[in-house]
Amino acid sequence: MSKTSAGLTASKEHKEALGATFELFRISYGNQFNAAYPDLERSTAAMRLWLTHLQDYPPALIKAAAERVVKHENFLPTVAKFREHCDHAFELFGLPDAHSAYMEACRAPAPKAEFNWSHVAVYYAGLASDWFYMANSIESKAFPVFKHNYAILCERVIRGEDIKMPVLKALPQEVSTPLSVKQNQKKLTELRKKLDL
Repeated sequence: MSKTSAGLTASKEHKEALGATFELFRISYGNQFNAAYPDLERSTAAMRLWLTHLQDYPPALIKAAAERVVKHENFLPTVAKFREHCDHAFELFGLPDAHSAYMEACRAPAPKAEFNWSHVAVYYAGLASDWFYMANSIESKAFPVFKHNYAILCERVIRGEDIKMPVLKALPQEVSTPLSVKQNQKKLTELRKKLDL
């Protein structure tokens, strides 16, 4: 991992996703790309800049957004335009954006597993972030924790993993309470009398 100019740690997966994005742009936008990034030095500087501004998105989402850009944009996008496509790429997978997911998780009533979630990833991100912590912490502390867990789950969804809600165990028809020691001794005595012991 290396540090970006913003001081954030850039993962190998983010670098690979951005490299794949730039290669897709180079092929798709040809002359526009070559005019914007005529040499290795400018291309590398641009990749560093983009990496700094795209680290809050999962690498698989960056790749999905790049595919979306190529399908919908006639011109090579700016970082800001690309971020817009990243935000919309979540929708392709049925995922709300991180802040909307956080608000949903905070507002969901108990029992959490029975709530009708917009996406199961929101439930698991809340579970991983600790419901109690989220309910008792200010947003500036709780949201980064939730956002990190949600990004991990989004990455799994985007890669094609099918995440299911937990199966709730049904309660038995009858709930029996254990007998006290005296009650157990009395039952044992009655059984002995019946069996002539």
